[in-house]
Amino acid sequence: MVTARAAATFEPAGRSAAAARGFVRDALLGWGLPEVVDDAVVLVSELVTNAVVHAGTAAEVGCVREEATVRIEVTDHHPERGLPAFANVPTASDRYADPDGEGGRGLLMCSALSSCWGVEYAAGRKTVWFRLALPEHVHGTRYAVPSLPGGELPDTDGPVRVAVVQLDDEGVVRGWNPDAEALFRQGADQALGRPWADLAAWPQSPGLGLGLAETLRLARWEGSFGVRAGDGRTVEVYGVQVRLRDAAGVPSTLCLLVRDGDRAVLRSPGTAAEVPAAIEPLDLLVGPLSAGDLGDLDGLLQRIVDRARDLLDADAAYLLLTTDDETEFEVRAATGLPGSGRRYARLPIDGGAGRYDSARLPAVHEDLSVRPSAAPLLNGSGLRSLITVPLKVEGRLTGSLGVAAGAPARYDNEDALRLQFAADRIALALESARLTELEQLRRGSLSFLVEASDLLAGTLEHEQTLALMAQMAVPKLAAWCAVYTTGEQNGGADLAFLLHEDEDRIDPLRDVLDKTTSPEAVPAAGARFWKAPAETARSLGLSDSPALAGLLGETVVLPLAARNRVIGLLVLGVGSGVRFRQEILELAEDLSRRAALALDNSRLYSERNATSQAFQRALLPPELPKIPGVEVEVFYQAAGEGNEVGGDFYDIFPIREGTYGFAIGDVCGTGPEAASVTGLARNSLRLLAREGLDAPQVLARLNSAILDEGTRSRFLTLLYGELTPRPDGSTALSLVCAGHPLPLRLRTDGQVDQAASPQPLLGVMDELDLTAEELVLAPGEVLLCVTDGVTERREGRRMLGDDGLAEVLTGCTGLTAGAVAARVQRAVERFAPEPPSDDMAILTLRVPEQRHA
Repeated sequence: MVTARAAATFEPAGRSAAAARGFVRDALLGWGLPEVVDDAVVLVSELVTNAVVHAGTAAEVGCVREEATVRIEVTDHHPERGLPAFANVPTASDRYADPDGEGGRGLLMCSALSSCWGVEYAAGRKTVWFRLALPEHVHGTRYAVPSLPGGELPDTDGPVRVAVVQLDDEGVVRGWNPDAEALFRQGADQALGRPWADLAAWPQSPGLGLGLAETLRLARWEGSFGVRAGDGRTVEVYGVQVRLRDAAGVPSTLCLLVRDGDRAVLRSPGTAAEVPAAIEPLDLLVGPLSAGDLGDLDGLLQRIVDRARDLLDADAAYLLLTTDDETEFEVRAATGLPGSGRRYARLPIDGGAGRYDSARLPAVHEDLSVRPSAAPLLNGSGLRSLITVPLKVEGRLTGSLGVAAGAPARYDNEDALRLQFAADRIALALESARLTELEQLRRGSLSFLVEASDLLAGTLEHEQTLALMAQMAVPKLAAWCAVYTTGEQNGGADLAFLLHEDEDRIDPLRDVLDKTTSPEAVPAAGARFWKAPAETARSLGLSDSPALAGLLGETVVLPLAARNRVIGLLVLGVGSGVRFRQEILELAEDLSRRAALALDNSRLYSERNATSQAFQRALLPPELPKIPGVEVEVFYQAAGEGNEVGGDFYDIFPIREGTYGFAIGDVCGTGPEAASVTGLARNSLRLLAREGLDAPQVLARLNSAILDEGTRSRFLTLLYGELTPRPDGSTALSLVCAGHPLPLRLRTDGQVDQAASPQPLLGVMDELDLTAEELVLAPGEVLLCVTDGVTERREGRRMLGDDGLAEVLTGCTGLTAGAVAARVQRAVERFAPEPPSDDMAILTLRVPEQRHA
C-alpha cells in the first residue's frame, strides 16, 4: 500500500544529478527514513547521470513510500539505449553495453544495494526502478516471547496482587503499598521501620545459596522464597529485587512480590531456571535489543555503561571497542571518568609501555594506587577498585567493559564473574551493532565522496576550489580546516584558505597559524599528526586565552598530491578533548586525493587562462586616438567563454600628420587560431600604412603576408580606410572593402546608402586588383562599419542582414557615434533570445555638426 509520493523532473544539465540527490534526500528525510537515505542518494546519482549525460534527456525522479519499502524510479526518454551486459549472463545482444565501459554502473549498483530492481520500457521512455527495504521498528517491546494458546496461559487464584516493598541500605522497610498489605495481611503502620529479615522467611542452609543480606546487595535477583504474614502463616512468593540509587547517591533495594503461583507476572523468560542466582541479575544489563538499538551504537554503548555503573554501585564505568586492525582499544562510551576518558581516545591492547592490562581475561584490581600502570585510562581519576572483562565473539577480542569505584577492595571474583556473564550476553549484539555502524559509515562516506567529486568537478576557479575543499571538510570531518598551497620550486607551503565551524574563531586561529611554521610538504600518503599549532600557542602564552580555549586539539596533515608532486596540504583540526576516528581519517584521505586533482586542474586552468588573456590583450589595440573633428566609437565582443580576442578585429591609428588609418576585419574562424591571424593583420596594417603606401598597396602587401603563412593561412575580409579631417568641418575618406560587409553612410536627412563597392577578399589569390574609393562625410553624417557577426545574426531562418541593419541605422539620425554603436549592439542582442555565437565588431565614425556662435 502506497503511503506517500514525491516526484520531480530534472533537465539534461550537469547539475541535475546534484539536484536529484537533494530532492531524494529531502523527500526521505521528510518521511522520517534516514536509514535508507545514503543508498538512495548513491543510486539516484548514478541513474540520473546516465539519463542526463549518457542518454541526453530529461530525468523524471519519483519516490514512493510503501508499507515495508521505498520504491524510487528514474525515467528517461531514450528507450533504445540497452542494458549493460552482466558477467553472469551467458549471452548478450549487440544492443547491450560494454561491461568494461562506463555505462551500466548504476544498474550494477542497484543489484548490489537494493532489495530488488528492474527496467520498464514504454513508448518513448525507459524507467529504471529499485526498492530499498525499510528497517523494522519495534516500539515498546522488552521481551519477544511466543504467543500461547488460551489453554496454556498461567492460571491465577483470584486477583493478582503485586506487593512493592522499598528497603533502605540497612535492609529496613521504608515503603509499603496496598497490595503488600493484602499479601502480608498487615498494614503499613505495622511494617514500616521493621527489618526485612523479620518478614522474609529466607532459607539459611549453608552452601545452598546466598543469604538474605548478600542477596539484597546484588544488582538484581529473581527467585522464590517465603514471607511471614501477619496471621503467622508463611506465604510462598516469587520476587524480583532491583538495586537502585537515588538522586543523592543513596542506595536502596526495591522488591516486587507476587504469590508463587502467579510467578509468570514477574519472571523473566528463560533466565531464572538456567543460570545461578548469584550470576543471573546482570543478565538485564541492557535488556533484549531491537533493530533500533542496533542502528544507534553510541546510544546503546552509553546505556550499557550507565547500567553497569548503577547495577554494581560503582563510581565510573567505560566501554572500549577494538580498532579495525585489532591492535588498539578505542574509548566509545564512559560515565564518571575525567577528561582522560574522552571518546575515541586510544590505548594499545598488548605489549609496550602503557599497555592496557589483562585485556583478554576478566581481572579484579583491588587497589590501582599500588599498581597504576594496570589501567592507564584511570590515571589521575582517584578511582582505586576496578573490574575489567573482555568482550569476545567466537574467541576474537572485540572490546572491554570496565567498572570502577573510588574505594579500594570494593569488588571480588564473584562480581567479575557476574560482569563477565553480562558481557558475554551482549558481545555478539554489540559486534552486530558495530558492523551496522561501519556499513552505515561506508555508505555515508560513499555518498559524501560522490557529492564532493560532483562539487569539485563543477568549478575551475582556483579560489572557489580552495573554499569548497574547506567547506566539505567542516564540520563533516573536523571542527576546522586549513588549506596550504606550495610554490612551483617545492618551497614552503603558504596558508591559502581557513575555515572554522564557528566563524568567530577563524581570526584567532589564523593568528596562531600565521605564527606557526607551515607543515612540511612531504609526499608520504596518509594523515600525520601535527603538534606545532598547539606548541606555538603555548610558547606565546595564548593557550589559556578565551579566544583559543578548547580550540586546538588533535591536528592532522594530509598531502595534496597530483601528477606526481605535492601541490598543497589539507590540515584538519578538532577541539581539545576530541580524537579523530580512524574512519574519519580514511575518509579525509579519500577526499584529499580528489581535492588535489581538482586543485591542480584549477591551478592549471587559472595559469593558462591568465596566459591566454595576456596574449589576447596584446592583440587588442591600445587606447583609441582622439581625432580632431571626428567622433569615434567601437563595440567589440569575442565569441567563446574566456576569449577576449577572436577572428574579428578593429584598429584606428595615426599614419601621418592629420591623417589616420582605420580598419575592421574578420578572419575565417574563431578562437586562438583566428586570433593569431588577427595579430598579423593588425600589425602589418600599421607598418605598411606608415611606409607611405596607399590603401590598395597596403592590402596587396598584407595579402602576400597571409599567403606566406602556407597551410596555417586563413582568408580575411577587411575594410580599410584612411581619413583626413578638412578645415570646412567635413572629413575625406579613402576606402577599400576587400570581401567585407559594405559600410553604410547615414545622411542628415535619415537616408542610408552603401559607402563602398565590394572587392576580392584577402588570403585567397596571389594577384589582387584593388582600387580605393573616395568619400566625403559632411557634418552630421555617420559611417557605420560592422563584421558579419552583426549582419548574419539569426533567429531560426530569419537573419538581420544588410536591410535590417540599414533599418536600424535609419532611426539613428542626430545621435552621437557612441549612441549609434549602442543602438546597433542592442538591436543585435534583441534579434534572438540566444546569445550571439559569432565574434562581433562595430566601428562608428561621425562628423559632428558645426556650432555657430
